[in-house]
Amino acid sequence: MTGQPNTRLSDLFGLAGWSKGELARLVNRQAAAMGHPQLATDTSRVRRWIDMGETPRDPVPRVLAALFTERLGRVVTIEDLGFVRQGRAGKRRDVRSTDNPDGLPWAPERTAAVLTEFTGMDLMLNRRGLVGAGAALAAGSAITGAMRDWLRTDSPHTTDTPRRSDVLHADSAGLDRYEAAPIGWQEIEELETSVEVFRRWDAARGGGLQRKAVVGQLNEVGGMLAYHHPEPIQRRLWGVAANLAVLAGWMSHDVGLEPTAQKYFIIAAHAAREGGDRPRAAEALSRAARQMVHLGRPDEALDLMNLAKAGAGHEILPRTKAMLHTIEAWAQAALGRGQAMRRTLGEAEELFVSHRGDVPMPVWMQTFKDEDLYGMEALAYRTLAEHEPNAAKQAQYFAQKALELRIDGRERSKIFDHLSMASACFIADDPEQADRYARLALMAMTANSSERTWDRLREMYRLTGQYAGYSKIEDLREEIKLAMPKHHVKKLGPADI
Repeated sequence: MTGQPNTRLSDLFGLAGWSKGELARLVNRQAAAMGHPQLATDTSRVRRWIDMGETPRDPVPRVLAALFTERLGRVVTIEDLGFVRQGRAGKRRDVRSTDNPDGLPWAPERTAAVLTEFTGMDLMLNRRGLVGAGAALAAGSAITGAMRDWLRTDSPHTTDTPRRSDVLHADSAGLDRYEAAPIGWQEIEELETSVEVFRRWDAARGGGLQRKAVVGQLNEVGGMLAYHHPEPIQRRLWGVAANLAVLAGWMSHDVGLEPTAQKYFIIAAHAAREGGDRPRAAEALSRAARQMVHLGRPDEALDLMNLAKAGAGHEILPRTKAMLHTIEAWAQAALGRGQAMRRTLGEAEELFVSHRGDVPMPVWMQTFKDEDLYGMEALAYRTLAEHEPNAAKQAQYFAQKALELRIDGRERSKIFDHLSMASACFIADDPEQADRYARLALMAMTANSSERTWDRLREMYRLTGQYAGYSKIEDLREEIKLAMPKHHVKKLGPADI
C-alpha cells in the first residue's frame, strides 16, 4: 500500500460511473464466472484500492481489467489500472507515472502475457459490438524515453542462455484460455502463410474486414509462446507474433482505433526484439510514427523515428533504411521543414538503389517497391505544399510515377496516390486534373474499408473550397458529401461545407 491515491484507477472508476459497493459486487460476480467463487470483495477494499493505492492480489487485477473493458468499450489492461502484474497487497512499485504509463519496456517473460491479455480483451470487445476508441494515445516522447536503452540491447532470449522446455505461467485475461503445447516447423510455416494472406487482403480491401481474424490469430500465437520451444522455433514464432501485431496495429489504425493500434505497434516491437529481429522492431515503431503524422503530431513522430533508427541494429538493410527515411521525411514536411525533408528523401533514394539483389529482403519488406518509394515521396511533397505551394509540382511528378507502377492489387495504396495527385493538382491550380484523380479515388473507396482513405479525402475536400464557382468541382463536392460516411461529414467545418 503506497498511502497515495491510485489516480489511474480513480479516473477509470469515475468514467465507469459505478459506486464502490457496486464495483465490489461486480468483482465478486465476475470472479466467480472466471473460476474464483471464493473471492469476497467489499466496499472497504475497493476504497483502499482507489484511495490508498493498495494493489489487490491475483486474480482481482484481471477481474477488474475485464470489467472496465466491458464497461468502457475499450481495452483496459492491468497497467491501465495502475497495478503491477503478480503484485502483492501492500508494497508495490508505482507504475502510474504519466511519463511511462505502461511500465515500458516490459520484462522478457511478460511480453507473451501482455500480448495474450490485450488480444483477449480486444476480441471480447469485438464479440460484444463495442468499438474501443476512447483511450488516449501515449506521447511519442514518453515511448522513446522508456524504450531507448532497451531497444539497443539484445533480448536474453537471443543469447546462449539455456532454455527450459516447459510452460511459462503467464497472466491470463480470464477469457478464452489457450492450452500451451509444443508446435513444429509445419505449424510455423502455416502461420507464416496466414500472415501473408491477411497482409494481401488488408492491402486490397482495408483493415476493417479482417481485423478480428488477425487479432484472433495473434491471441493463439500468444498462447503458443507460453510454451518454451527449442530456440529456432521460438524465434520464428516471435517473428510471427511481431508480423501479426504489426498487421493488427495497422488494421486498427486503418479503422480509427488509434490507441489500440499504438498498443499493437509496441507489442510488435517487443515481440520482434524477443525474436532477435531489431530491424523488424524498428519497422514496428515506424508504423507508430506514421500514425502520429496522420493524426497531426509530426514532432512526436520524429521522436519515434529517432528511436527506430537508433535501435535498428547493424543488420538493417539499405532498403529498410530507405523506408524509415521516407517516414521521417513525411514528418518533416508536416512541420514545414522543406530543406530537411528534401535532404532526407535524397538519402532515401540513395539507400533504395544501393540494395544488392543477392541479399534477400525480409518478408515484411518485400512490399516496399519502387512505387511505394514514389508514393511516399509524393505524400511528403504534397504535405510540404501546404507550407510551400511550389512543392505541389514535385508531388504530382512522384504520384504519377507511383501510379504507373501500381499493378499488384494494392488498391488502398492506389487510392492514396490518387488523392495525393488530386490534392497536389488543386494546390497547383489545375482543377481539371484534380477532378479526374479525385473521382478515380472516390470510385475505388466504396469497395474499401479503410477509414484513413476518408481522412485523406477530407483533407483534399477542403482544397476544393477555392473553386466554389467552378461547376465541375461543385458537382465533385456534392458527390463526395453523398459518398462520405456521416461521421466524416460532421468533421467538415462550416466553411468547408
